[in-house]
Amino acid sequence: MPMKRSGGGLSLTQQAAKFLGVSVLAGAVMAGIALPAAGALGLAAKGSVEGFDEIPANLKTPPLSQRTTILDNEGGQIAQVYSRDRTVVDLKSISPYMQKAIVAIEDSRFYQHGAIDLKGVLRAVNQNAQSGGVAQGASTLTQQYVKNVFVEEAGDDPTKVAQATQQTLGRKIKELKYAIQVEEELGKKKILENYLNITFFGEQAYGVEAASQRYFSKHAKDLNLQESALLAGIVQSPTRYDPVNDEAEATKRRNTVLARMAEVGDISKGEADKAMKAPLGLKVTEPKNGCITAVQGGGFFCKYIEAEFLSDPVFGKTRETRQQIWNQGGLTIHTTLDPQSQASVQASLKKHVYKTDSVAAAAVLVEPGTGKILGMGQSKPYGYGKNQTEINYAVGSDMGGSNYGFPTGSTFKPFVTAAALEQGKSPNQSYSSPYSMEYPSPVQTCGSKPWVNTEKAKVENESESEHGPYELKEAMAKSVNTYFVQMISDIGLCPVVNMTNKLRVVQGNGDKLPEVPAIALGSKGISPLTMATAYAAFASRGMYCTPIAIDSITQKVGDKQKSLAVPKSTCSRAMSEKTADTVNSLLKGVVDSGTGQEAGLTDRDNAGKTGTTDERKNAWFVGYTPNLSGAVWVGSAMQNISMEGITIGGVYHAQVYGADTPGPIWKDAMTGALAGKDSPSFNLVDIPDPDKGNGNGNGNGNGNGNGNGNGGDDGNNGDNTGGLFAGLTTGGTDGSTSPEPTYSFPTGLFEGQENGGNGNGGRRN
Repeated sequence: MPMKRSGGGLSLTQQAAKFLGVSVLAGAVMAGIALPAAGALGLAAKGSVEGFDEIPANLKTPPLSQRTTILDNEGGQIAQVYSRDRTVVDLKSISPYMQKAIVAIEDSRFYQHGAIDLKGVLRAVNQNAQSGGVAQGASTLTQQYVKNVFVEEAGDDPTKVAQATQQTLGRKIKELKYAIQVEEELGKKKILENYLNITFFGEQAYGVEAASQRYFSKHAKDLNLQESALLAGIVQSPTRYDPVNDEAEATKRRNTVLARMAEVGDISKGEADKAMKAPLGLKVTEPKNGCITAVQGGGFFCKYIEAEFLSDPVFGKTRETRQQIWNQGGLTIHTTLDPQSQASVQASLKKHVYKTDSVAAAAVLVEPGTGKILGMGQSKPYGYGKNQTEINYAVGSDMGGSNYGFPTGSTFKPFVTAAALEQGKSPNQSYSSPYSMEYPSPVQTCGSKPWVNTEKAKVENESESEHGPYELKEAMAKSVNTYFVQMISDIGLCPVVNMTNKLRVVQGNGDKLPEVPAIALGSKGISPLTMATAYAAFASRGMYCTPIAIDSITQKVGDKQKSLAVPKSTCSRAMSEKTADTVNSLLKGVVDSGTGQEAGLTDRDNAGKTGTTDERKNAWFVGYTPNLSGAVWVGSAMQNISMEGITIGGVYHAQVYGADTPGPIWKDAMTGALAGKDSPSFNLVDIPDPDKGNGNGNGNGNGNGNGNGNGGDDGNNGDNTGGLFAGLTTGGTDGSTSPEPTYSFPTGLFEGQENGGNGNGGRRN
């Protein structure tokens, strides 16, 4: 930075600047493009010097925006994204031909003059006077570099870009002052290097390395004479001399550059003539920018990375700050995506659901204990065309997903179970579980006001053959709706809400779940990533870990690399190990002998839950092994298609179930992802199967009533004074099971107060 001399005098640079600020004005006006009168700008001769002095002494050079590379966890490239496609290289990595070509055509006296070429100014003045217009400018490479810095600083803001490029005397004087500073501080070689890295070469290519790759698919250091001349010629007007769209015009311009190189002695006339006869030799690489170019269907994960970067304060206090860093680029982002898992997810989705199907599928895989997202994909590819979408069905709306997520159906039931177990309920808990019933009312909430079934809403099981009483193990395996509605009314809504809060289970739009009994049946929309991450807590014996997608980030600024802080997964205990182990044991039964048999893995411990919603608009399977958790959703993004009498992936379904469509997707995705991986075991809890015939019945309503019966199936006097409902369903005067009640139950009916009496022949289903 130029310093004032002792006694308040000006440095040599400042003296030169002041001199040029006055003496060059006339030349600048005449040599520049048509400028308004000086008086109109407030830059009359006297005021010009003062205005020149007021311009800050230091040119603030923003880091050049570059491409960002997103990598998987093995270092393979997923995609490249950029605001401006640029790769900064040093001068030794740029062909000598290229260096000579740009100097010859843009500023042939570059190495002879200072920041301003007075000879060039006079020549331009003379040329423009003869032509009666503006035939020639006189900006040096240094001045052009400074102008490009202004443009770079403006970014994508059209107003700022217009200000940076406006042809006014004020801007010209500012450009001159900074050019003097740059010449003094950087030197000719560094100025040339910076210019070749900053300038625009058309076709989305900024800097000579990106241009060399775009037009010739080679590095800038490998450019030959004619290729260098072509690129040097483009700079003056990237649109007019675009060789991709106007080969003839580009050839003429290239030959002009070659002639100029011969004229200034950089090459011989023979070399110029030979190069002029050569074809352009284009080997164009199409611009590959953005998540649409991602490999292995990683487009949605790529957009998730961008969304995470822009939303997480760890990357900057404000979204504007984070956006600036993202646009600046030069980032190398190492992510958690596992290529084996991702390939397996994509292969399974492609196999089971076609992109042309009327419904879609999304799948996500998460590592228990770390929160790392290992795979993410969906059946409709990332894009903007037919049968494509830019909406990531696997995540919430804040991360580029659907506005509300998707109703989860019975996959929500394990959360209710975990809450009940944490409240001390037994894994042998029994409820009457009729085929159809009204929602019990009132139900306690976290507040003072209970939920009341004012609309007399009813709930039914999948089929009339599903009626209780059931204990938890069988109810979970068969996914009995009325059982879990009774369970949530028994323990109240607050324990369930507390459990889902610990598991970060929120709606797709980020809102918390409402305190209503219907949440037991998965009535609210939730994202697959949220479900996979919550189930991962069961797999890790009760430890919930927030999902993460980024392992590390380095940023290239100039020729230096620096590491950026990244979000870390936060793990916390959501439930006891005993509760998690019990849920694992229950959900293992679902894939062993329950509704999820079609999805079960055969070579390792696994557990999961099916889910289907009203009118079959959504079908789910969420499952896990001790070392991998996955969620699969199938349905209509618009929630307007009932999956009945429908063909999906070439397979006709009279009715879609969680087990027969999302289940196989989950199975194949998990099988491929886990191939060759360890096969750890769950810590299972022994939960005896319900006893079918020995008459030892548990006459438990919602309280402590026990009904104990001895004998066979033909006993009499089935009675249970401690559990009225249990007495209605577990014993009959003729030894048979009584019909299921279909009426509304009064408050407190399920709260047994006394020990039940003897009931010979009490049969349990």
